[in-house]
Amino acid sequence: MKKIEAVIKPFKLDEVKEALHEAGLQGLTVTEVKGFGHQKGHTELYRGAEYVVDLLPKVKIELVTDDNLVDRAVEAIRDAAHTGRIGDGKIFIVPVDDALRIRTGERGPDAV
Repeated sequence: MKKIEAVIKPFKLDEVKEALHEAGLQGLTVTEVKGFGHQKGHTELYRGAEYVVDLLPKVKIELVTDDNLVDRAVEAIRDAAHTGRIGDGKIFIVPVDDALRIRTGERGPDAV
């Protein structure tokens, strides 16, 4: 099993969720986060004063899936989140040793 973590632009969330659903994947966690990468924030003007916004709003999506569905999930996220502009985000793939469904006690892939 693998855990896929994707940090994307907030306005792309619905497209990514739909793409994952169409790819046959279900179950994900979404968190509103702030951060920066290569773009390092930007400058804004508020009431005549200039200030730096160095932590930009992002959305973090997390899902755990079988190894054979990882490529399909990554491709769905990549295609749906892509704008071609700086700040599109990142996708991380991390091994998962085990999982446990609390309600039923199922373990491993059955728990996902």
